[in-house]
Amino acid sequence: MLTINLFNGLVYGALLIVMCSGLALIYGLRRVVNFAHGSLYMLGAYIGYSIASHSNFWVALIAAPAVMALLGVLLDRYGFRLLQDRDPLSVVLVTFGLLLVIEDFVQTVWGKSNLSMTAPAVLNSSVDIFGTPVPAYRIAVIGVGAFVAIGLSLWLRYSKIGLFVRAASTDPTTTAMQGVNTDAVSAGVVGLGTALAGLAGVVAAPFLSLSPSMSSDVIIDSFVVVVVGGLGSLAGAFVAAMVLGMLQALGAVYLPDTAALLPFVLMVAILIWKPAGFAGSRT
Repeated sequence: MLTINLFNGLVYGALLIVMCSGLALIYGLRRVVNFAHGSLYMLGAYIGYSIASHSNFWVALIAAPAVMALLGVLLDRYGFRLLQDRDPLSVVLVTFGLLLVIEDFVQTVWGKSNLSMTAPAVLNSSVDIFGTPVPAYRIAVIGVGAFVAIGLSLWLRYSKIGLFVRAASTDPTTTAMQGVNTDAVSAGVVGLGTALAGLAGVVAAPFLSLSPSMSSDVIIDSFVVVVVGGLGSLAGAFVAAMVLGMLQALGAVYLPDTAALLPFVLMVAILIWKPAGFAGSRT
């Protein structure tokens, strides 16, 4: 029983890594707290569902994030770029309004009924781990989370664009004075962050039912991860996602009556102990 609980914690933590990476990147560059990120995750899941219905899961896994990346660039150009210097209340109102618009759009196009996506045949089996059978697809989800974490870390540390991203997140004015087109860099990062939200939605679709309420199910945990890890910090978000994933999985079994409160208890404890989060606010 403990093995399967720890495994489920790893799966949820990996999903949160993919989801929260985009949220942390967007805040790091645009300083916009995007309350609509959960609805972007939901939209990516529904777009992936439609694509998979007309082709297959693998096409959806590539095409849905690509569509979401384009949407992210448009959101940055006509939304986030205009919000980055606004007061926090304006940002909250606009992004919350965007959340409502996307939820209404999803209900209009796909309806309010729960939908499900079938896992690819090659992953529709079980694997024994310490004598416990676990779904192969969920192992693949852990792999996706690890791939995103490692890929983003290497990209930010070793690529030229990654250098620009880190510089712009620290001091956009000085970075722009050095000849870097910070608006283009930020648009690309918002596109990438939105694509990651869409990827998380497609990855989650085969083992979580699709519904218009799925955005609210994950956005609270995502914000807890970003706050606990440190606003704008990818490394902190990776650690916080795994901690929260384990906490949720074990809490649901051993503390079922208070499991819903555990993320908030963790957040309060971390903010008291270290207000800047695990890793501060670095990207």
